[in-house]
Amino acid sequence: MLKAALQRMTTVFAASTLKHGMNYERLGYVLSIRLSDGLLKARVKGTSNQIYDVHIDLKSWPKSSSRCSCEFRINCEHAAACLFALQARENLGPTMALPSVSYDKWRTLTEDHIVEQVVDADEAEWYTEINEDTYDFFSYQFGILIDNQTVSIVPLVIDLIHRMDIETLEALPDSKQVNLPFAEGKVLKIALGRIKPLIRLLLQYVTRPDQNHAALRVKRYQILLLQEAEQLVASRAFKWFGTSDLQTKLQRLTTRTFLPEIAVPYGLQTELRDYQQLGLNWLQYLRELQFGGVLADDMGLGKTVQTLAHLQYEKEQGRLKKASLIVAPTSLVTNWYEEAKRFTPELNVLIFHGSHRHRDDFDDYDLVISTYGLVHRDKARFLDYPFYYLILDEAQLIKNARTKTTQMVQQLQSQHRLCLTGTPLENNLGELWSLFHFLMPGLLGDTKQFRKFFRIPIEKHADSMQRALLVRRVTPFMLRRSKNQVARELPAKTEMTRMLELSGPQRDLYEAIRMSMEKKVREAIAKQGLGKSHIVLLDALLKLRQVCCDPRLLSLSQASIAHGSSVKLASLLELLDNLMEEGRYVLVFSQFTSMLKLIEQELIKRNYTYLQLTGQTRNRHRVVCDFQEGKAPIFLISLKAGGTGLNLTRADTVIHYDPWWNPAVEDQATDRSHRIGQENPVFVYKLIGSGTVEEVILGMQAKKRQLFEGILSSNIDENLVLTEADIAQFFAPII
Repeated sequence: MLKAALQRMTTVFAASTLKHGMNYERLGYVLSIRLSDGLLKARVKGTSNQIYDVHIDLKSWPKSSSRCSCEFRINCEHAAACLFALQARENLGPTMALPSVSYDKWRTLTEDHIVEQVVDADEAEWYTEINEDTYDFFSYQFGILIDNQTVSIVPLVIDLIHRMDIETLEALPDSKQVNLPFAEGKVLKIALGRIKPLIRLLLQYVTRPDQNHAALRVKRYQILLLQEAEQLVASRAFKWFGTSDLQTKLQRLTTRTFLPEIAVPYGLQTELRDYQQLGLNWLQYLRELQFGGVLADDMGLGKTVQTLAHLQYEKEQGRLKKASLIVAPTSLVTNWYEEAKRFTPELNVLIFHGSHRHRDDFDDYDLVISTYGLVHRDKARFLDYPFYYLILDEAQLIKNARTKTTQMVQQLQSQHRLCLTGTPLENNLGELWSLFHFLMPGLLGDTKQFRKFFRIPIEKHADSMQRALLVRRVTPFMLRRSKNQVARELPAKTEMTRMLELSGPQRDLYEAIRMSMEKKVREAIAKQGLGKSHIVLLDALLKLRQVCCDPRLLSLSQASIAHGSSVKLASLLELLDNLMEEGRYVLVFSQFTSMLKLIEQELIKRNYTYLQLTGQTRNRHRVVCDFQEGKAPIFLISLKAGGTGLNLTRADTVIHYDPWWNPAVEDQATDRSHRIGQENPVFVYKLIGSGTVEEVILGMQAKKRQLFEGILSSNIDENLVLTEADIAQFFAPII
């Protein structure tokens, strides 16, 4: 069995992958390896000392791909290294001939080939041919037409790949002229820079061509990448052969016009709004084309009901033959279950949670709901099951591609994948990469490519061309509607910023902390640079923000001189007094649970009835129901615990006691009230210390919002990085 697997390696792995795998084995990077009943389990060290887990079922490999926790997931160089290590351990000796990688051959091919006829790429007529191959793959060819005969350049480029790796490719100048021999004595003359995008794709994302023809097998979403590469290769229009309606389908997906109208599922116990019907149409079209997607509607527009309608339709069409999995934060599991029972009672739903969770068989259910933590904790159970749909709620939680949870989720098996998030982009473009790497690996390149071609140009240099390219690439797979666009029946939302002047002991304390912390930060930056001074900087900013909220939040002894002198707390209480007289229901958000305790003490003095929700709250659902039932007019909520997943339409007023860097987080909190089901106008107050670091945070929020909206609405103009000027603003004295 092992020997047969080794003999098949050259048909599964690319030559460069085999080469790297062999080097890993020789360098001792395979840390442990175990073979039991045909199942190979191993741990492999990467080039940056990362540790990856590899699983290969030799009984079914390569029909069932190897699995690895690295970003490439299947049939990667780490898996190849494990097979080489096993070969060495079992003393099987050489079982295959590796393709030689010789850069001298590269030189011979490109410069010393005997040429009788040269076809200039600028003068050639180009063509593309794409045909249905299998359920999830297309057969792809791209090349030139000579005497009405097609000559694919794909095998020519692959011949180059066998003689080089990505490092060699990037080191060669774009202006280098390459001669690609396509017949005896005939070559295609083309600048290397024009075929580099195609080579990059072939090196990393696309399966090798069949030896009997010149076509590649590509996943459906990879066609978009290949089309981008084609536009750079061909200097003139090219012909399209093969599957005639594919371009039309892709165009429909991009523009969302003429999407097939899907009948509302019979078992759906609610009426869909127009935009929700469009969401159902879009989700169904993604499924038909075998694409993943991000449903990124604003908070409160019904991502849950659109998803449930989609799954209910799949069941009614007889396609929901295996369970689908929804992975959500713990706080939202009950909400998903109740919404499913309310809107789609025909779906058989399991909450996979609690001590008795292992008694249930996934095959007995249509929908399994679990948490990110449990999926990681019970990974053996989840990895072994082929889910129909894998749906991530609050998918921004996998924004860090290096966390164990994110890597675990990447390995789950599913026929379809979907992300739900109102904030697909919060802090930087790397978060967007992580979402799409989960959905369709390779669409945005690997991490190094994405950083080079998108993050640095857009975030640091406001490169409009790269931004436009990124927007074009993700638009077909991301559906985002704002409440202003689609929920016009929602009552008005009025936002007011109250600028508060610090005075007396509180102002003196702020100035003292500002001067001492500025000196500390400047010394740290001078010693180790801005990039390595974040901890010192964040500690300084935290102290300044705490002074603005209430000096009692500071643990420093000198802060006692300003205890009892919080202008912001006094302003909040005055505002609450007025709101209570008017019979309002109010949400008060703060990042500091210690601040909520201070507010709580003041509410008790005033005999105000209130509720509180923090990370320590045990029965979140009961507390939320109490507020919705009108049992208390004031709801104190920590921003982290209550920023997502709550329906608090009883409230008509939202107060943000302190600002947070990310406006999307504040918007999410506000949307607990301003959402479908709200019947009253909503008033939003922001309390800001005038001339303090809080006012600077408002400016930083504007930059974050530009980053977010720039990708989703093609509008970005400002530099987005933290600069020395920003540092100066943080520590500017109060005027």
